[in-house]
Amino acid sequence: MNKKQKKMLTRILIAAIMVAALSLVPVQGYLRAVLYMIPYLVIGYDILLKAWKGIRNRQVFDENFLMAVATVGAICLGDFKEGTAVMLFYQIGELFQSYAVGRSRRNISELMDIRPDYANVERNGSLEKVDPDEVEIGSIIVVQPGEKVPIDGIITEGKTTLNTSALTGESLPRDAKEGDEIISGCINMTGVLKIRTTREFGESTVSKILDLVENSSSRKSRSENFISKFARYYTPVVCYSALALAILPPLVRLMFMGLDPQWGDWVYRALTFLVISCPCALVISIPLSFFAGIGGASNAGVLVKGSNYMETLAQTRYVVFDKTGTLTKGVFEVCGVHHNVMEDHKILEYAALAECSSSHPISRSLQRTYGKEIDRTRVEDIEEISGNGVTARVDGIPVAVGNSRLMERLGVAFKECHQVGTIVHVAIDGSYAGHILIADVLKPTAKAAVAELKKSGIRETVMLTGDIDRVAQQAAAETGVDQVYSELLPADKVTKVEELLEKKNPREKLAFVGDGINDAPVLSRADIGIAMGALGSDAAIEAADVVLMDDDPLKVVKAVRIAKKCMRIVYQNIYFAIGIKILCLLLGAVGIANMWIAIFADVGVMVIAVLNAIRALFVKKL
Repeated sequence: MNKKQKKMLTRILIAAIMVAALSLVPVQGYLRAVLYMIPYLVIGYDILLKAWKGIRNRQVFDENFLMAVATVGAICLGDFKEGTAVMLFYQIGELFQSYAVGRSRRNISELMDIRPDYANVERNGSLEKVDPDEVEIGSIIVVQPGEKVPIDGIITEGKTTLNTSALTGESLPRDAKEGDEIISGCINMTGVLKIRTTREFGESTVSKILDLVENSSSRKSRSENFISKFARYYTPVVCYSALALAILPPLVRLMFMGLDPQWGDWVYRALTFLVISCPCALVISIPLSFFAGIGGASNAGVLVKGSNYMETLAQTRYVVFDKTGTLTKGVFEVCGVHHNVMEDHKILEYAALAECSSSHPISRSLQRTYGKEIDRTRVEDIEEISGNGVTARVDGIPVAVGNSRLMERLGVAFKECHQVGTIVHVAIDGSYAGHILIADVLKPTAKAAVAELKKSGIRETVMLTGDIDRVAQQAAAETGVDQVYSELLPADKVTKVEELLEKKNPREKLAFVGDGINDAPVLSRADIGIAMGALGSDAAIEAADVVLMDDDPLKVVKAVRIAKKCMRIVYQNIYFAIGIKILCLLLGAVGIANMWIAIFADVGVMVIAVLNAIRALFVKKL
């Protein structure tokens, strides 16, 4: 508890002890009234002051006014114990709500504890701790084991293992070495690192993420806006209704029925009506539900830019995927060696050596699969034939590596591959030696992600890609997506998404999932854009509405489920709070509900709604 909460707890305990003691003391009349006013003022003086300030500022209708009128009215009617008890329980509810909100905020700040406190700058042979804001681009900073990386940069010296769980939500460590890029917010676990900064602190990844999370509450959902408008009109309506309940029935009894007006009974009912009507549960629990949902998602590596996007994500029924880098790794890998007349590793060796001067992704994949250091002294007479491939002499033997056009050009008979992918034919000393199959492989969780999305209520999944149709169809078949559109330019993807938006029901939302770097236009055009694997990507953080901090497709499923859970909690609180309020208001109007039921309808409902809202903070692992 903070200092303010401890002070409130002390006031509650003093007031509760005094009320209990007065219940045992047989005093009546004015002395009883004076004695009960002591605990009443101890527990309620701040509510009375707030109500008076509201009246002076012409902002009358709030919960402080309702509590002040109800409790002062009960005391005026001689119900000293009930009036004090109502104020006491109201303050207990307020303390609980304050503690719960503070606890959820602390949890979120702990979950997103990535803000660095300092940066180590080496000066005159010693380390000096400085504010990260003071470090300029190009400076050399030192990060020791156990410290957070304060600013984005490139490792110039050292190697280590990094803990990125605060950013990605995953506990799996990552290795980093000299020459690797490193982003702020990671925790250095083992070695000492020297890093050359590439950004100022204000532009670094950690700053962008913290700014995104901290400002997410400014983008309100329709549910939050509804509750704000509801409370603005609801409170004056119930106040005037309570006034009518206090005046009209007695007048009707007196003037038209010739009965005793029973002013005291009807005023008591009106005061009970006021206590019941306090809208605390709605006003507090709905924003808290979204706040907790966004915090829980942040802990899981899913950054949602506002509660409006949380609501849209929960309504998503169509998910459109980019292929390369989203469902596939986006890295070419050797998948096999076919029709070869020599051992696999020998063909790969010849191909890698022949391609040693090329920076093409296919050449790099061959060299990576070969796995050994390239000895360029073994290679000579390298000639790259544009659109065909490469010819060279390896260990004095002519080698040709390329596509079918290169084989036809050299007059070498080749064999087609029955599998889908990029085919690299190899000819050695003028004879066909076989071919190497290279493909952009699916991510391990891509198929499971599509299946889990369908279980989560997604009606249709679509894949958009610039790849040739044969490759696209195979990827679609392996992942299980419902539709695939291939050979698309970036502008074609936007057009296709617009066509899908026109076909769907307006109440159903469409999400586009891309790598966030070259998909900015279509991310912006969809109902909700989800950037995947966006760790350190400015383009993703700017263009998308939801940012997934790593490249696991299952994170899309997690984002959808978090949003659905958050919205379930929001609607549970709305229906529960309004339902109990209406029931208790009716019971209070007809005289069945007393002040104690009124306390439950206000404080009890608020406590239950707040506890339910906090559930959104906790996210189940897939």
